[in-house]
Amino acid sequence: MTRPLLLLICLVLLPFPAAARLVGPPEAWQIPPGHTRDLADIRRSGVLRVLVNQSRNSSGEVGGEAIGIEYNRLRAFEQFLNRDGRDGREIRLKLIPKAKDQLLAALQRGEGDIVAPGELLNPHGGLDIRASTPIRRDVPMVLVSRQGERRYKRLEQLAGRTLVLPVGSTAGEALHGVNQRLGQRKLAPIGVEWIDPSLAVEDVLEMVQAGIFSMTAVEQPIAERWAKVMPKLRIERHLVLDNGGDMVWFTRRDAGMLQASVDRFLTGYCAPANQDVAFQRVYRRLYQVHTPLQRADRQRLEKLRPVLQRYAGQNQLDWLNLAALAFKESSLNPQARGASGATGLMQITPSAATSVGISDVRGLDGNVQASAKYLAQLRRTYFASPRFNERERMAFILAAYNVGPQRVQSLRAEAKRRGLNPDQWFFQVERVAAEQLGMGVVSYVNSVNKYYLAYDRERDRLEPREKYASTAK
Repeated sequence: MTRPLLLLICLVLLPFPAAARLVGPPEAWQIPPGHTRDLADIRRSGVLRVLVNQSRNSSGEVGGEAIGIEYNRLRAFEQFLNRDGRDGREIRLKLIPKAKDQLLAALQRGEGDIVAPGELLNPHGGLDIRASTPIRRDVPMVLVSRQGERRYKRLEQLAGRTLVLPVGSTAGEALHGVNQRLGQRKLAPIGVEWIDPSLAVEDVLEMVQAGIFSMTAVEQPIAERWAKVMPKLRIERHLVLDNGGDMVWFTRRDAGMLQASVDRFLTGYCAPANQDVAFQRVYRRLYQVHTPLQRADRQRLEKLRPVLQRYAGQNQLDWLNLAALAFKESSLNPQARGASGATGLMQITPSAATSVGISDVRGLDGNVQASAKYLAQLRRTYFASPRFNERERMAFILAAYNVGPQRVQSLRAEAKRRGLNPDQWFFQVERVAAEQLGMGVVSYVNSVNKYYLAYDRERDRLEPREKYASTAK
């Protein structure tokens, strides 16, 4: 054997320093690529990765209090696993929020160990996953409308009407069967409007309560939970799209020991009777948007439209974003007076106006000009990156308008540290905001976003002159 070859073999056999062997977080280096983490792997890593629906209905904390419907159940499962541990090493949960329609694919890719959706979720073919023993069987998918609106006795009366649904709702699949039955009777199908992904099930329910949307469909237990904080909702328990779905968790099919533990836990678990006490206390006064499209509000908006459009155009903003912000801040009242010196239609403070070169915000023009310039400055200075989509960019700008840009940047940094998406406000950075600041800024951004979406649905009616001009060309 030659001397160089002998030297090479000796070098290979020498132990590497510990730091060189541990590359990346424990989840990355302890489990080989393509290997499913079963319970033994999870115990060794000390982390159970739970993919949760990013909806506020399903998971999360507000000011240190558990709010999501899955939160208490998951914490109880954590205690269950640690009680059964034999080596004294505890497992902690790592919650990974994702959009509902992305959860099962993320589980398949190995990004988590369990999916706990908190809603009905139907797996499609080609996924190597398994549903747990049911948390709740035969869950009715019911229609929800607003108190005082027209009542329907039978589903057939909804022929030709439209339901508004959040992305990922299984009500869309349930409607296929309903529409087949309607077709057999020569009736028009019930249509679906899939709403913006910045809205979860609770947001759609709030907009139904406000009268912005007329009807939606949701799992009955979810509707009943949110009706506790949205008293104007009307649950149409007799109008059932489907009642064959079970609420379950999901695991990878080849994680047999984890599956067995999940089933054993869920079979014996009973939810605490007071689990919604914090939910009701925190949310009772928060979900109170109302439609910005009443006749008097439309008339006020039409009078304000020229000045909103002028300064929105000068600052490359959508004028309906300014309109939504004005509706939230002052109910479209140019004479409004607020706290901390905030004034006028946009409730901008003198210091914010001065920072963009506007000294007088008492008049309508100066007030709107200052607000538009300040929003544009926030965008240019902090949120210009092409990583943001436009809805998320505007959400961050609104959050900065409300609590200051430096605070928003610190929330983004903390979100990144936790493995959340720092470029997504809705359901990601807002989780950190809810924990650290409470629901104030979260509710603020959500409200303005809903007013914008309400206006955007009516854009053609709110911009009649522009529509006429484009048609005449």
